[in-house]
Amino acid sequence: MDIILALDAGTSGVRTVAFDQTTRIVDSSFRELTQYFPNPGEVEHDAAEITELAVSTLREVATNAQKKGHQVVAVGITNQRETTVAFDQENGQLLHRAIVWQDRRGTAMCEALARDGHGPLVRATTGLVLDPYFSATKMKWLLDHDVLDTATSPRLATIDSWLLWSLSGGANGGVFATEASNASRTLLMDLGTLDWSPAMTTLFGVTSDLLAPIKPSSSHFGAISGDVVPELAGAPITGILGDQQAALFGQACFSPGVIKATYGTGAFILANVGTSVPGVVDGLVSTVAWNLGDFGSVTYAVEGSAFVAGAAVQWLRDEMGFISNSNELEALARSVDDSAGALFVPAFTGLGSPFWRSDARGAITGLSRGVGRAHIARALVEALAFQVRAMTEAFATNGIALRELRADGGAAAMDLLLELQATNSRLPVLRSASLEATSRGAATIAGLGVGFWNSLDELGGLWQCERTFQPGDPLFADGGYAAWSRAVERA
Repeated sequence: MDIILALDAGTSGVRTVAFDQTTRIVDSSFRELTQYFPNPGEVEHDAAEITELAVSTLREVATNAQKKGHQVVAVGITNQRETTVAFDQENGQLLHRAIVWQDRRGTAMCEALARDGHGPLVRATTGLVLDPYFSATKMKWLLDHDVLDTATSPRLATIDSWLLWSLSGGANGGVFATEASNASRTLLMDLGTLDWSPAMTTLFGVTSDLLAPIKPSSSHFGAISGDVVPELAGAPITGILGDQQAALFGQACFSPGVIKATYGTGAFILANVGTSVPGVVDGLVSTVAWNLGDFGSVTYAVEGSAFVAGAAVQWLRDEMGFISNSNELEALARSVDDSAGALFVPAFTGLGSPFWRSDARGAITGLSRGVGRAHIARALVEALAFQVRAMTEAFATNGIALRELRADGGAAAMDLLLELQATNSRLPVLRSASLEATSRGAATIAGLGVGFWNSLDELGGLWQCERTFQPGDPLFADGGYAAWSRAVERA
């Protein structure tokens, strides 16, 4: 049968997923990605390793497809968004390890720009806030530290551009391009024109010749080089989306007011707000959801971002030894009725929406001799729900009506989390039948480009809900949220 491949280059790892025409997963391959923490507040990846993992997972799934007689008709790419790569396009030499979206080394820069009064113009032009989360701060840091000086053809790229260039041939004719959902996360793109903003490139000192041209999210970007992935030689790359926009697309949130929550390394809430550029939204940011090019219009989204969600589960597992496997967290948290007063603020890399405090740090408060491993585990699960509640309340405060919350991502497998989320956010929470919404979004937008699917209506009809969680009595949730909010102030 014909299949579509989605390459999902996330923060914790890289996977390739194969989908059939019903959007059923027929095969997948995953490799974990090495995390580097050179200094407090700094997070880096090896972009060469990202490419290696992409190639190895693509080859594994493509080889299995060949053995079964399947035909790969297109490839879609989705990626961690704001992470920034510096490289020499002439020879492919990496000039620095990739600076990851969680990295906070641009904090002082953002504070200085804010003091100089640039915040309102940045907000009006890009839809974003001055925060080291976004790519331009990382690009300016690289420029200020002379990282590009040794390159003949220096380039600054987000992960989508790096992977497209690498997979389509690299220094031997690779395509260097990006698309609007990723470009809208850089602090450099004008939300209205969908092109690099002269005012923003001047403000950050990032000249447009260092950046990739911006194309629609649904485009014929290029083809996979047989020298890179022999099993996929000539396969067209026809769709690219940043990971959170891909999850919105994969959850079939095609109508204004439909919202999704992805509980991955961080927790990200996106609401489809239609085809007009949204105004300033207090506590949240505005972004491009997707640009369908020849297949439809530009769609915008309003987004809330919590920088740490699943990353805190990894911390409990790897650094603290509370659990040996992430899947054990829910059982440990359910082994107690409450957190015994313990409160977890997972601000390991600052606080995102709606607080936007890059100087915040993680905290566990309310400790007593009666608090054990299970109570702290439950406090973490509650904190994941509280973080998302803070964002859904910001949507409501800004007059954005929400009907339901569609949940995906690894942590969405926890019934306890989604029960708490429904009650805290006062919304029905629908867990997708496939938690791989990000990969599904990359596959389906790529499939539109080759006629594998013919319309958004068709894709909407293929989305399925596995279970719905209804809000419960909010009394205890409200008390817990109020206490957690006080803990956030301390953090």
